Amino acid sequence: MTGLVRRVCTAVVALSATAVLVAGCGSDTTPTAVPESGASAATSSTTVIDGQEGEDSGGDVDFEVAIGECVKLGGTVTDAEIDKAVCGSPDSNYKVIAKAAKNSQCISDADSYYYETLGGIEQGAICLDVDWVIGGCMDVGGEDPARIECGDTTAVDGVKVTEIVQGATSVDSCSTSSNGYEYSERKFVVCVDEL
Repeated sequence: MTGLVRRVCTAVVALSATAVLVAGCGSDTTPTAVPESGASAATSSTTVIDGQEGEDSGGDVDFEVAIGECVKLGGTVTDAEIDKAVCGSPDSNYKVIAKAAKNSQCISDADSYYYETLGGIEQGAICLDVDWVIGGCMDVGGEDPARIECGDTTAVDGVKVTEIVQGATSVDSCSTSSNGYEYSERKFVVCVDEL
């Protein structure tokens, strides 16, 4: 997806003292968040897009989230952070579109993925798209997209979603915008105006 930069974030998840005592050994779990370019589950105000309802094809991550729910993904290269968020809320920046055993199994036009490793072996991945809302605005110029007020003049790369065209693969299909994000494998385009 143009405008978003792919990066790798890793974080070491510390086990509680109880888990260490019960297991009799430590752990080396490493969650990783990789975007390309905080709350609880609730009814989504996010735009429903065909192609975002993938499947759970295995894998295991410590973070529990269902396909269709939203998250706030952030942190740094050495300290990834992921939390549940209400879709369309100020905290939400990604929607879970699928789960996979490995991040390489996420659909190729997914915006991001979060995965965890144990002892250097990938355990599972959560495949993510930006939580687009028609009429809503996002700053896509940082390491992770962030929902903003549409009047925000401090955004690095602020965009307002004008429409989502399904069954399309080119920004040329946008009726009012000349900019957008193309999801060619799943055949939809998120049309945006720059702020």
